[in-house]
Amino acid sequence: MNMGKVKLVPQLLLVTLLFFIAFQELSASDDQTIFYESFDETFEGRWIVSDKEEYQGVWKHSKSEGHDDYGLLVSEKARKYAIVKETDSPVSLKDGTIVLQFETRLQEGLECGGAYLKYLRPQEAGWKPKEFDNDSPYTIMFGPDKCGATNKDKLTHVYTAVLKPDNELRILVDGEEKKKANFLSTEDFEPALIPAKTIPDPDDKKPEDWDEREKIPEPNAVKPEDWDEDAPMEIEDEEARTKPEDWDDEEDGEWEAPKTDNPKCDTAPGCGEWKKPMKSNPAYKGKWNAPLIDNPDYKGIWKPQQIPNPDYFELERPDFEPIAAIGIEIWTMQDGILFDNVLIAKDEKVAESYRETTWKPKFEVEKEKQKAEDVATGSDSVTSFQKKVFDILYQIADVPFLSTYKPQILDLLEKAEKQPNLTIGILASIAVVIFTVIFRIIFGGKKNVRVEKENTRVAETSNNQGSSGDKEEEKEKEKEKEKEKEEEETVPPRRRNARREN
Repeated sequence: MNMGKVKLVPQLLLVTLLFFIAFQELSASDDQTIFYESFDETFEGRWIVSDKEEYQGVWKHSKSEGHDDYGLLVSEKARKYAIVKETDSPVSLKDGTIVLQFETRLQEGLECGGAYLKYLRPQEAGWKPKEFDNDSPYTIMFGPDKCGATNKDKLTHVYTAVLKPDNELRILVDGEEKKKANFLSTEDFEPALIPAKTIPDPDDKKPEDWDEREKIPEPNAVKPEDWDEDAPMEIEDEEARTKPEDWDDEEDGEWEAPKTDNPKCDTAPGCGEWKKPMKSNPAYKGKWNAPLIDNPDYKGIWKPQQIPNPDYFELERPDFEPIAAIGIEIWTMQDGILFDNVLIAKDEKVAESYRETTWKPKFEVEKEKQKAEDVATGSDSVTSFQKKVFDILYQIADVPFLSTYKPQILDLLEKAEKQPNLTIGILASIAVVIFTVIFRIIFGGKKNVRVEKENTRVAETSNNQGSSGDKEEEKEKEKEKEKEKEEEETVPPRRRNARREN
């Protein structure tokens, strides 16, 4: 019995120690969590829906499709939505790292609209929860916002913004960094938080003698004497064949009863009043203009001079106002948008922990389900086939005879990979380019083919044994064949005679 008690004490100590460590970690996590909304309970009574007349969209406490997890749902199409929840106390953005994170799922895809959150300033800035709208002042707004081709991605995604004390901003999507910026950089934000040091002088005026013409007409140029500005661009083709003898203006030109094509005109050379066809005028030159030369007085495009900006100031850190509430104010044409797990924390590890425990399990289930659906509908096999096609096309682009067109082909391939909805059209364009080049290489121009045949024919004739008379007779036959061929090409087929014989 005594031995049994001795063995039990270390086990109890171990369990107690593990419990203590877990409790400390949980407490530390709670200390780093400023705000968290899981929507496990209904939002009614805790979140405030705007009373503004234009915000008629109905919010619902709803399960995420395929899960037991609840969220805040946009339930109707083509509506404006506005809802807000105040934090227990204002959240300062000046005292260290702040992490903003939330999940959203586009259960019906997203054709045009937003799924972003607004982190609002204190009410002293001039707004009320019941009157929350587009003009309510906020400190930060971030999240997905798009309008364009239909987005078929219906998975749950998590969006994270990490605000660091050194002015660094990092945007993560599903835990993967998508953007890194600096709040004080003029290249990362437009308009920049810090005004420009100089601005265009509003009182500066362009001098009257400022010449912005890069080219001017040659002052010494003279219009040639034979230049005819009145000559038409096209003239009647005098070499065109004459009006057909069997042309019947009364039968074929005046018959207009039914508003359909005249069946008699289908087999006739033409209908209506006959006119000679037009051809390019060899004497046409158009209106004469003096050639352009470099303007010796050219000064470039005028711009006002720069002066010091009276509103310029410098900052060590952005002077952000604190966050006093979180609001969702959107105008969307799509329903089925689900918001969940809204978090404000002081540590990136807290946000990472929530991603692993609340977002990732749902995402993995949805991903496997979507993969199975793609296989069932054949979408997965199509995607696999497209990848194989792209691999082949990239290899073809490296073929030496396509080197001239390689940059254009690679550019088209990159666009096709980034925009799946345009893939078929772009691949068709690439195919046309490749086959055109191959066709030219194989067949060449029409003239070259004809000369090649003539050379072959001459070689065959010279190799034939026979008298000189036979050779002369062969040449005469060749001339007659070529003459007949030229006549056939010059005179179009006369199908109307065949109709009248009937």
